[in-house]
Order: sequence, then structure tokens, then C-alpha cells
Amino acid sequence: MSDRWWEIVVICDPVMEESVYWQLEKFGCSGTATEKKPDSCSIKAYLSDISRQSLDISNLSLWLEQDALILEASPPQVDCHLIDDEDWASSWKQHWQPQSIGGRFLVYPAWLDPPQNTNRLLLRLDPGAAFGTGTHPTTQLCLESLEMRLSQGAENQTIADIGCGSGILSLGALLLGAKEVHAIDTDPLAVKTTKSNLELNNINPQKLKIFEGSIDKLPQLKTTYDGIVCNILADTILGLFPQLNKLTHDKSWAILSGILVEQADKIADLVEGQGWTIAALWKRGEWCCFNVRRSEY
Repeated sequence: MSDRWWEIVVICDPVMEESVYWQLEKFGCSGTATEKKPDSCSIKAYLSDISRQSLDISNLSLWLEQDALILEASPPQVDCHLIDDEDWASSWKQHWQPQSIGGRFLVYPAWLDPPQNTNRLLLRLDPGAAFGTGTHPTTQLCLESLEMRLSQGAENQTIADIGCGSGILSLGALLLGAKEVHAIDTDPLAVKTTKSNLELNNINPQKLKIFEGSIDKLPQLKTTYDGIVCNILADTILGLFPQLNKLTHDKSWAILSGILVEQADKIADLVEGQGWTIAALWKRGEWCCFNVRRSEY
């Protein structure tokens, strides 16, 4: 693995924040952090230099300029340079602060001393190179959806977290009282990070089983899941969702996010075509989150 990283800095109109997040995630960036000002937004992201070259990053600039035209915003400024491995992980952390999410969670950076008194569920996190800090609207929507789904009977529910990233949703489900979570990601760094964050939160490791690979690596032959959480890009959901019927029973539910509002119709058609019911569609900025179920309760 490379010991150098691209640091990509995008300075944009605040209206472009969600679009920039989406383009950076799609591009493969990690460790995204945002610094907001009244009239601008500075977004930093990091990418291993073995996976992209300077020409690719020039293409990223063009995509962001096209988004700016659609949103009638000023073209963003995009800068990138190489930094050493020991610098990248600490650089983006400077602007990441504790954040309350929903009615119950407090997502807390692992390198800060935990608060002495809080009535919220403390979710400590060091995402490293994995996606999922709680700052992105899709992650927030998923955690809030988990609060709703696990408000009753959590102790009887086994959940699959597909595309677990930093493990934030898996850990959130367990803090809410879920019986067991199976987390999976194709990125070995995400698997490693999820294991580290499990230890940070002092959760019984028997309650979280972590797998590397795609959905076919889940132990579906032995387990039928009560719930699925899937916070990945819409195109990936379109490919994976038809397989969820094999993993679930007729009363199961799912939380689907990482979906732009403009992509919602495609996801809705897919969900209903597979025999699921859309219970709720939550929106935040340009992003949305589907709460769906296999059948009426």
C-alpha cells in the first residue's frame, strides 16, 4: 500500500456542499472533513496516490464545474498535492468536532477526551481511511432511522450493515440494543477500521461479526436478518437490492441511503418491484434515505 496520499481541497459555494461530498465519495476519497464559513465551504478529502493520477483529479475538477453550472453556483476552486502517510490522517481531523445526531447519539472523535456527563449514547469513532464520520447527511439520516426502527424490540433483532465503512451504523445499532450485527465491506481498510472502532466503544465483540467482501459473503444460509442498513451509492444499491429477499424474512425492514434526491424514483421503482413497501422517505439537502419493509405489519 502506498505511503503517500493526495490531499484534495475544494472551496465552494455552500449550496454545493452535498454535491461535492457525493463526487468525492464516488471518486474514492476518504477522511472527508468540512470547514464552513458564511459565504463558502472548504472540503478536504484524501486519496491514496496509487489509485489515482493527476489527470484523474483534473477530471474531478471538471465534474465539479458541471455541478456548479447546474446549481447556478460559482465554479469551485480545487487544489491537490501529495502528503506523507503520517500527515494525512491527522490533517482532516482538525475540523471534526463532536456532533449530536437525532435524539440519542453523540458521535465523538476518539482522540478527544470523552465527556464526563451526557444523557446521549456516546459513539466514539476514528474512521481512519473509511467513510463514515457522522458529518454526512446520509449517515445522519441512517442513524436517525435506526433510532426509529430500534425504539422497540431491539434486543431481538439481528441486522446486516452492507458497506459498513467506519462501522458507525453497526455500532449505532448495537448501542441502541440490537441483538447482533453482521457488517461487511469490500474495502479491507473499512473492515480493519470497523474492528478498531468496536474496541473503542467497549462493545462485546460477539455481537458484531465483520466480513470482507460483497453481499454474498454474508452468512445468509444460517441467518435471516430482521433489518438491513445500506448507506452506499444508489447505483450499487440498484445492483444489490434484488438479493435482499434471500437475506430477509417477510417482516424484515431496510434502511437505504447514499441516494441523491434526483435518484429517488429509480430506487422507489426497484424497491416496489421487489415486493417491498416504502414506509418513509426522509430528505436532507440533496440526499434522501428510504425506510422500507417487506410487508405490512
